[in-house]
Amino acid sequence: MLDTTDAALVRELQHDGRVSYQRLSELLGISREAARARVQRLLQRGEVRIVGIVPPAVAGITTVAHVSLDVAGAGRPVAAMAAGRRSTSFVSCTAGPQSVLAEVRVADGAALEREFAALRAIPGVRGLEVFRCAELVRDAYSPEVAGLRAGPPPELDAADRRLLGLLQLDGRASFAALAERIGLSQPATRARVLRLLEEGAVHVTGLVESRALGVREAAGVGLGVRGPVRPVAEAAATLPGVNYVATGYGRFDVVCGLDAPDRSVLLTGLEAVRALPGVSRSESWVHLDIVKESYTYDLPID
Repeated sequence: MLDTTDAALVRELQHDGRVSYQRLSELLGISREAARARVQRLLQRGEVRIVGIVPPAVAGITTVAHVSLDVAGAGRPVAAMAAGRRSTSFVSCTAGPQSVLAEVRVADGAALEREFAALRAIPGVRGLEVFRCAELVRDAYSPEVAGLRAGPPPELDAADRRLLGLLQLDGRASFAALAERIGLSQPATRARVLRLLEEGAVHVTGLVESRALGVREAAGVGLGVRGPVRPVAEAAATLPGVNYVATGYGRFDVVCGLDAPDRSVLLTGLEAVRALPGVSRSESWVHLDIVKESYTYDLPID
C-alpha cells in the first residue's frame, strides 16, 4: 500500500503524467529532490508507469466490442489465446455467465467480423455473445474521452504519430530525448507535444499497479435501460469505483467496469449502479484473473 505522500503523488501523476518535480514539490509541500526520489522509486518498483493514452479514434480505432466467450472446459487457455490477439485490449477469466471476457478494438466493422471469426476458432470456444460499443463515455485511465461518434480526430503528420508512439512507451520522456528520436529540434518537439496534449490526441497519465492502491476486486456490469441511455451512462460514470462506461447495443445498453479494495465495497458499487434511475435489468461478473490489459496501439516509434 502507498503511504499518504505517495498516494498524493500518484493522484497528481494520474491527472498529469508530465507534471514537473517543482510543481509536485509545491503541491505536496515537500522538496523537489524528495518529489523526484519518490517518483523514481514508484517507477522502479513497478507500482506506477507513466504512459501516453491515445484515444481510440486518434489511433484509427472506430469500433469497440465486448465479447463474452462461451467455453467448454478450462477458460485459462482460451483467455491466453484471446490475449495473444493484437486487437484485444482487455481479457479476463470471470465468475459469471461466461468464463472469459474480451474487449476488442479495431479499425472498422469488417475488421471486427474477422476478429469474431478468429475468437470462434479458438479451441474450446462454443460461441460468442457480443456488446458493440456506440460511445465510450468513460474510458480506462482517461479522464475524458471523445465518443466514437464524435467529430474527426486531430490531423496528424508522420512526426506527430511517432511522438504518440514514443509517449505510449514513456509518457515522461524528456523533450530532448523525444527530439533526438524524431529528428526535430527540441523547441519544435516541445511545441508538437504541447499541441498534441492540448488537442486531446494523447493524455499522459500514471498507470498504478492495482494492489499498490489497495484494489483487490474488479467487476463488470451490463445494464438494460428504460428510455434514454446516455443519462444513465453519464450518471454511472460519476459513481465511486466506476472506471469504465460504454453505451452500445447487443446484450446490453450500457457496460460499466468497477474496482474496489474488497468485496463489500465492490458490492456497494454494483448496487449503486443497479439502482440508477432508468435501469431495468443488470448482469454482473467478477474478474478472477485479468490476463491482459493494454490500451496502447500500433503507432510508429522510429
